[in-house]
Amino acid sequence: MKPPAVAVVEPKTPGNIGTIARAMKNFGMHDLKLVNPPEFGRDSEAYGFAGQAREDVLPNYDDVTFDHLVENYHTVALTATTNEDARKHRRFPFKTVDELADSLRDVEADTCLVFGREDNGLTNDEMAFVDEVCSIPASSDYSSLNLGQAATVTLYELRDLTVEETQLPDVERERADESEIEGFYDHFGEFLAAIDHPEEKRAKTLRLVRRLLGRAHPTGREVRTLRGVLRRAIYHADDGEKSDANRTTPDHE
Repeated sequence: MKPPAVAVVEPKTPGNIGTIARAMKNFGMHDLKLVNPPEFGRDSEAYGFAGQAREDVLPNYDDVTFDHLVENYHTVALTATTNEDARKHRRFPFKTVDELADSLRDVEADTCLVFGREDNGLTNDEMAFVDEVCSIPASSDYSSLNLGQAATVTLYELRDLTVEETQLPDVERERADESEIEGFYDHFGEFLAAIDHPEEKRAKTLRLVRRLLGRAHPTGREVRTLRGVLRRAIYHADDGEKSDANRTTPDHE
């Protein structure tokens, strides 16, 4: 598989950026994305902490938006704060890092690991738009890791996917493009409106479908088939509304 990209959302400390760049080079990754990063130059801690990554990974980073990540990648959010059950859906269900390695091993996908801010990570609104959630198990007394540490542990656990690429198993399936999957989510929103699903429940329902499909890694054919079903359902829902509108009430004698 193609090595995952690594994104950091609004990092505040240049040293953490350098630490993450170094860990990326250690474990065979090179595509660094930064969302609203602080300014840093060659004399900053970012370059001081980057080691040999200061020659390639760090200076070649891409300055992107969070929306860009969602629209173009299979996104995996890394968080220390998770929910215990399915009553809250933004941070549940979640995988541990070794479970994530297993799930990514059998798919061909442009994947991006998304790390949040040093102080409060990713917001719940941001978490609602990612495809998968991953967390590093740690002591309940102190579960929050330093950003650089969390990235290093995560990339280490994924090393078999990136360092020894010649030993990877043959890919048996090809995941749909992100644009196809995003199109399905838009289509599903139209379907909810067509069947008059309660408006106050639509955002939650879309979030659940996004999380479900994110875990499933559907192929392009699977997505197109599902969209065909939605298209026909919307047609019949609209046809039913027209029939109701044209139906007349018989006169009473």
